[in-house]
Amino acid sequence: MLQKLISEIKVTMGIFECDVDNTYAILAEFADPGALYHAALDVREEGYRKFDTYSPFPIHGMDGAMGLGNSKIGFFTLGGGFMGLALGTWLQWWTGAIDYPINISGKPYFAIEPSIPVMFELTILFAALATVAGMLVMNGLPRPYNPLFYSKNFQRATDDGFFLAVAANDGKFSLKATESFLKSVGATHIEVIKDHGSAE
Repeated sequence: MLQKLISEIKVTMGIFECDVDNTYAILAEFADPGALYHAALDVREEGYRKFDTYSPFPIHGMDGAMGLGNSKIGFFTLGGGFMGLALGTWLQWWTGAIDYPINISGKPYFAIEPSIPVMFELTILFAALATVAGMLVMNGLPRPYNPLFYSKNFQRATDDGFFLAVAANDGKFSLKATESFLKSVGATHIEVIKDHGSAE
């Protein structure tokens, strides 16, 4: 049960697990962004759920084509913002009313109005830090090793290559059937990726 949960969490980060013979995924290359977009639509409609796309630049509508929902990063941002606001409020109250109270013309030791700049700045700071931390966690970064790095063609994913990888642990995955299906949706090159367990 726990192993399955961990596996599903990894999938949301684009980290897939190998099948019994160390097959990680089938990597298919497409000619252009439009071909990759339509292939992602077809792969999803065919019933595959564990797949990812790679391109040198964002492709408009790809999230929808892959069936991805809204990003969860906003929850990290909201939580960080609330934490910063709470810390800023506590800091102003503690320093003004408890740790170092100074009576200035009978004014209260703690008041919201003069505390707003500190509360605001800590809210923004913690929201920003939580956003970056959430992005790293949700993307599974840093990730120095990925079995796709074994592919020479995949090096072009940051230059002029458009790729789609279907994970071997997808419930619908079958080596021959998946390879044949990817060819039918326009793949120009197909490669089976094996996970050797370490960078070579």
